[in-house]
This record gives sequence, C-alpha cells and structure tokens, in this order.
Amino acid sequence: MPEAPATITGPAAALHFAVITSPVRGHFNPLLALANALQERGCRVTFVHIADAEALTRGTSVDFRAVGARRYPAGALRRYCERLAAASGIVGTVRMVVATARLCNMLCLEAPAAIRALGADVVIADVAEPAGALIARHLGLRFVGMITGLPLHADPIVPPPFLGWPVDLSPRGIRHIRRAYRVTAALMSPITRVLRRHARSWSLPGDPGQVLSPILNVAQCPPGLDFQRSLPGPRIAWCGPFRSNESEQLDLPPGDGRPLVFCSLGTLQGGRYKIFHMIATVCAELGVRAVIAHCGLLTDAEVRALPGDPLVRAFWPQRAILGHVQAAIVHGGFNTALDALAAGVPMVVVPIAFEQPGTAARLYAAGAAVVVPRRRLTRGKLRAALARVLGEPSFKTAVGRFAGQLSGMDGAKEAADQILSACLPAHPATRLGSDYSSCPADF
Repeated sequence: MPEAPATITGPAAALHFAVITSPVRGHFNPLLALANALQERGCRVTFVHIADAEALTRGTSVDFRAVGARRYPAGALRRYCERLAAASGIVGTVRMVVATARLCNMLCLEAPAAIRALGADVVIADVAEPAGALIARHLGLRFVGMITGLPLHADPIVPPPFLGWPVDLSPRGIRHIRRAYRVTAALMSPITRVLRRHARSWSLPGDPGQVLSPILNVAQCPPGLDFQRSLPGPRIAWCGPFRSNESEQLDLPPGDGRPLVFCSLGTLQGGRYKIFHMIATVCAELGVRAVIAHCGLLTDAEVRALPGDPLVRAFWPQRAILGHVQAAIVHGGFNTALDALAAGVPMVVVPIAFEQPGTAARLYAAGAAVVVPRRRLTRGKLRAALARVLGEPSFKTAVGRFAGQLSGMDGAKEAADQILSACLPAHPATRLGSDYSSCPADF
C-alpha cells in the first residue's frame, strides 16, 4: 500500500532530494550540474543507483546511496553500457530494452527502502528511468520530472522520438504516427510489464508508465527546438542546458592552417572505428582537420590508423573545443547537440540509437544540421553533407539563433529555482491524476 503523502516542513532550502536517473554519463552529468545548483541553495542531494554508478559522481560533493548489490555487483554497469552501445537494429534494441527492464525492476524492489532510510523529501525522477516516478508515488513523495533529452510524452502529430520522421499532418502521416506508437509500445512491453507488476503490488491507480509530474517537469531542451504539439501538456520549464559554471581548460595543439571539425559519437558509441575512419577521411578530402573524441573506446592502433592527421583524444573539453571549430559531425546525443547549438556550430548528424534520430529530425527542421542516417552512411554522402554545412551560410544563421537564445540561459540555476518554488511547503503533496492531459498510446 502507498504511504501517506509526505508533508515538507522547514524552509525549502533545507530539502533533501533523491535522484533516480539512467546510469550513464549523458544523464548523470546534467543532473550533477543541477545537484550543484541545489546544494548552493542549501539543499542536500543524493543519487540512488547501483554501486558502479558512484564513479559517475567522482569529483562532486553529492551523496550517493548504492542499491542492488546482489543483482548488480562490481562490473555490472560496464556490461549494461555494452548492451546499450549495441542497441541498433531490432535484435540489439530488444536486448537493450530487456536489460533496462531488469534494471527498472531492481530499482522498484530496492530503491524505496533506500529513499525512505535517507529521509528524502522530494524525488527528482529522470523520465528516461520510469521507475523513479512510480517509486515516488509509492512513497507518497512529491516528484519533479527531469527531461534531460527530448520530451518523451506522446502526441498524435509528433512521431516517437526514436524515429527520425518529420512532422506530417496529412491523414496518411497521422496514421503512420499512430502505428509507430503501437510498435513502440510493443517494443517497450518488457518495461511496461515491470511497472504494472509493481503498481499492482503497491495498489497504485492510473498509468504506471506515466513519468511526467503534475507539479513540475524541467527540461534541458530550449524553447523552439521540439516539434509543436497538439495536446495540452504537463507543466514544463524550458531551462536550457544544465552545465557546470566551471571554466573548461583547453590544451589545443598548434594548428596547421586547416579549419577544425569536431567529431564525437558519444560515451556509448565512441568505439565505432569504421565511422570515425570515414569521418577522418572525409575531413581530409575537404581540407579540414578532424578533432575526434572517442571517449576511451578506440585502441591506440585504431587511433594511429585514422587518416588525415586528426587531433584525437579520449575526451576533449567539449564546450571549449566547440568554440574553435567550424562544424561538428555528431551522433545526435542531446547534450552534444545542445553544446553545439550554444556555440553556434552547425552539424552533420549521424544518428545511431535511442532518441538520436528524433533529435536529428528536430535539428534538421530548425535548419541547424544535415542528417545522414547510419543505414545510408557512405563516404560520398558524408562528404556532401559536411561540404553543405561548411559552405552554406544558412546553417550558421540557424544555429546562431539558438546560440543567441542559449547565451542568456543558466539552465541548472533556473531549474533549481523552479524546483524550489514548486516544492515550497505551501504546495501540498500531489499524486498523479487529472492535473494535465496525457495522450494514450493508441490515441
């Protein structure tokens, strides 16, 4: 049975937040910036996840509570990330969903007791990990929905974010979107079954997969990047990127006169040597120099074999290096896309997995990128795409509009202020209900 709704006493600045998110850098890093902003306001923040994920908080002052030691011993996170990295094609996607469902099940089994023992007042629930919202409801705690990537709530005119489709308002387009949501629901059914089972055991009414909060949802997505929606949605604060205010130190080797192009496939996909080899080749053919970040996933031999004398490191200080390049070739990871927009850098996007196709579609619609789907990736197509981005002024103009918008936004600070305002004691603890309209999967 769910516990009685919690009542927050004392000043909002004394709140204790428990964070449940996906155990990968792309989700932890923005939330660590938010945690720092909350801590500066006197709050306590504790991340709750498997023990391996504590390494993602290294160098910060946040607290960490490990759960799932028996099911997820040392080394389990590396194996999970390998499964995520292989999440392309139907087989890879199904295996990734099954692995994520198991992780979701463990959190539902063990995180409630940990959060109760912490005495947390509010849950910050990343929408990418649906266990967070359900656990908060079970404990009777307020929760804030955290949208670190694209907004994921369904809408009959917006394709699922896992597809790189443009908006098509024709009857045929609407039918395709409806079918796509049904297919998505089928693919996600292992996770849905886990959520339903725990919702029944906790006697929770309503949709167990509803990850958005009726109180507040905070998004990194800047206004205008997401597609326009047809349904009234939940309360979303569009705050912009959550980033640390610490300045990044860039040790850039002397140039050779060639313009620079930043190239990254993210922390999960950075081991795709064939794609990096193609990227380096195309850059050399166009007379530009690739600056490659492989996130430690290429071997030394693979690095030496890359053509065109690229500048290659496991990690570059991303925001700093983007201030020195003319374009970027990226995978469509949301954090990388936001950093490129903030720096006014046009992109060639080669989406690989997850919501990267949806991000690419939005960047294309905004005029900020050329998209080359991975299944159609050839050297000729990539070369033509990079030549367009480097040579056509419209791309620089489009990203410049976003850069101007984002330059005045401190996403982490704004999000922290919004969260504290929503969680003042005057706001009663709220359960999911009819506070906003949501869209069923079959519309």
